[in-house]
Amino acid sequence: MTRVVRLHRFGGPEVLIAEEAPDVAPGAGEIRIRQTAIGVNFTDVHGRRGDYANLRSLPMPIAIGMEGLGVVEAVAPDVTRFHLGDRVAYASAPLGSYASHRNMPALRCVRVPSGLSDEIVAASLLKGITLEYLLRRVHAVEAGQWIVFHAAAGGVGTLAGQWLRMLGAQAIGIVGSEAKATVARASGYAHVFVDGRDDWPAAVRALSGGRGAAAVYDSVGRTTWDGSIACLAPRGYMVCFGNSSGLVPPIAVNDLRDRGSLRLTWTRLGDYTANVEELDACAASFFAMLASGAVKPRIHATYPLSRAADAHRALESRTTDGSLILVP
Repeated sequence: MTRVVRLHRFGGPEVLIAEEAPDVAPGAGEIRIRQTAIGVNFTDVHGRRGDYANLRSLPMPIAIGMEGLGVVEAVAPDVTRFHLGDRVAYASAPLGSYASHRNMPALRCVRVPSGLSDEIVAASLLKGITLEYLLRRVHAVEAGQWIVFHAAAGGVGTLAGQWLRMLGAQAIGIVGSEAKATVARASGYAHVFVDGRDDWPAAVRALSGGRGAAAVYDSVGRTTWDGSIACLAPRGYMVCFGNSSGLVPPIAVNDLRDRGSLRLTWTRLGDYTANVEELDACAASFFAMLASGAVKPRIHATYPLSRAADAHRALESRTTDGSLILVP
């Protein structure tokens, strides 16, 4: 039997129910993974709440979670990409990572290099490959550029500070409290401001000599949108990749023109790892960063799989200063 955490209804953390399900042999193109570590991400919270229309249309119960790592224990006859005993990880749909065992399409998994611990990879793969496409392909960050990054003390944000420092950017982190500001500074941000206390759009303007930031990376959404737009330089790039505070309100495209020919995108990881070649290249780039020590993921806490609800409570409290992982 497989231990799995599923939803029988949408709602708060209490709807995460641990139960048992029968083992299922891998289907065509799939491998079966005995999982050793599972990443917890805010996209899981959105799924649990029912924020995604595609999940609301599915019959209950629903499995959630999109990041995990483990050992291949069964392989469909048509799969040649992996073999029994291989150590693999994934950070993509189909959902269902909150489980002791699961089947995954082989083409959505990557081989994990030796020398990287299960916990470090599970705590950082989704975040790391997200940063790879954000910082290298959505907007290729250059040395000396002023870059604003929201939620700078979170799992993605702490990695981003280290990555931006390596690239030579003038990184500005926005956080929710002074305690988180300390974490962000230790993660490589040259300047850190507390949202709700500091006038960070004005500070970004002042630091950049009045010009503004070349790019703002915003995963917060509704509450930070106006400030993010206000601190962009002409032809600056507004990069949205999350909405932890709620969806951004409707905007007038003419506002982008009037503020200096701004660019705007809402990105999804799946669109930047659309095929196996892109996925492998993205993961290899991030694994190289991990192996070199250029980025060092921060693990805030580890929970047993049965306490997934507690992990969600911690994440939603916005008091975490690093990644959360579940251990089956």
